[in-house]
Amino acid sequence: MAALGELLKEMSYECISGTTEQDITDVIYDSRKVTEGCLFVCIPGAKADGHKFAADAVRAGAKALLTEHEVELPEGADVTVIRVADVRYAMAFVSAAYFGHPARQLKVIGITGTKGKTTTTYLVKSILEQAGRKVGLIGTIEIIVGDTHIHAENTTPQSYLVQKYFRMMADAGCDTVVMEVSSQGLMLHRTQGFVFDFGIFTNLEPDHIGENEHKDFDDYLHCKSLLFRQCRVGIVNADDAHWKEVTKGCTCQLETYGIDTEADLRAEDIAFLNEGGSLGMAFKTKGLAELSVKISSPGKFNVYNALTAIAICRHFGVQEEKVQKALRAAKVKGRTEMVKVSDDFTLMIDYAHNAMALKSLLETLRAYEPHRLVCLFGCGGNRAKSRRYEMGEVSGQMADLTIITSDNPRTEEPQAIIDDIRTGIAKTDGKYVEICDRKEAIAYAIDHGEPGDIIVLAGKGHEDYQEINGVKYPMDERVLIQEILEERA
Repeated sequence: MAALGELLKEMSYECISGTTEQDITDVIYDSRKVTEGCLFVCIPGAKADGHKFAADAVRAGAKALLTEHEVELPEGADVTVIRVADVRYAMAFVSAAYFGHPARQLKVIGITGTKGKTTTTYLVKSILEQAGRKVGLIGTIEIIVGDTHIHAENTTPQSYLVQKYFRMMADAGCDTVVMEVSSQGLMLHRTQGFVFDFGIFTNLEPDHIGENEHKDFDDYLHCKSLLFRQCRVGIVNADDAHWKEVTKGCTCQLETYGIDTEADLRAEDIAFLNEGGSLGMAFKTKGLAELSVKISSPGKFNVYNALTAIAICRHFGVQEEKVQKALRAAKVKGRTEMVKVSDDFTLMIDYAHNAMALKSLLETLRAYEPHRLVCLFGCGGNRAKSRRYEMGEVSGQMADLTIITSDNPRTEEPQAIIDDIRTGIAKTDGKYVEICDRKEAIAYAIDHGEPGDIIVLAGKGHEDYQEINGVKYPMDERVLIQEILEERA
């Protein structure tokens, strides 16, 4: 229960009808979930406009409406109508007030960029917890509040949910939250209503451009830049060609990190480690922090992720040995995640599910000079066919053996998707096999593993389901591997 006038305190609005001198039981933005006495937020969405459901919301018990334009109401309706310039922007402030401004009780870290957000959030959480802080997390895979893990629907949830999770974290004794901040989240004002203590930029590549996302690359870049008008300290990757554009007009204190530039924090003496089939990296940092680091994840991009985490965590005064220990131990589900099946070869799971990500991953693994590089993947149904051709071509060019299998076929025939992938591979002279059933395909990869091989299961990553004809069936590659090993035993 909250006073409507208090919820509107930090924003500009016009009261079209009714009064703000009343109590609100909840803030609701889905007309199917309206409760008696709530404030209903009329969000204009890509598929449906909440303004069209205003009358239904009032009939269901809503006592106030947050709108951008005129709405039709039931005759004689006793309802307060609030008009604002941007409903999504206003909802963020209303939600923050409704939950008692929980961000003010937390140190809030926001990480944006095309790649590296997920891994870096977990690294930061790991390091800060080594230092004794209690850290909540909001990201692509899940929301973590203490021992509670909540499945994530979006990388950055609706502003109401962001504030709800902040409140849960503060109430659970968290003192810090680290969150992924997507360009969509910034564009749709999901992170308004509070100020980030730290805003981080990892990198920028063309992605999320198209219908219902960003109209072009400039729009994508602009949305990323919004974080640096909403944070106190900005920490940016100075090796990325776009960092100066992203931080143009920023209102925060800025510092940089990198490998190839004269950044404030630098990684030097980078080495690739292959220790008993487990791949990792070693490096030293110079500048704002000086320490020797080993990580249990392969590739230069994971050096960047670790360097980003160090750049953030040094602001929290974490002892050097605790940073080193946390980085060595940290693992992220479905991101170059190694699963031990043999002393002879390496098996890993990764979320790479487009050509750009797959190329980057395979290039990284090539640096370890494997006996063979084996790539197992499929492609999602009801998505652009071009992705299948491109991924097939990349794997055909870069892997010694490709195992084509099923991913999330959705409403398409799995074999039709495999046929499209084969079309891409046919542009190369790469060797491949087709095994539609994913468990059988993984079993084939394990049974035919040779000493020195690196085998990557790409595309599913952290996902624990397979979607077929609108139904999500349980399917976790870690479980499949365990079952295969038990069957072989």
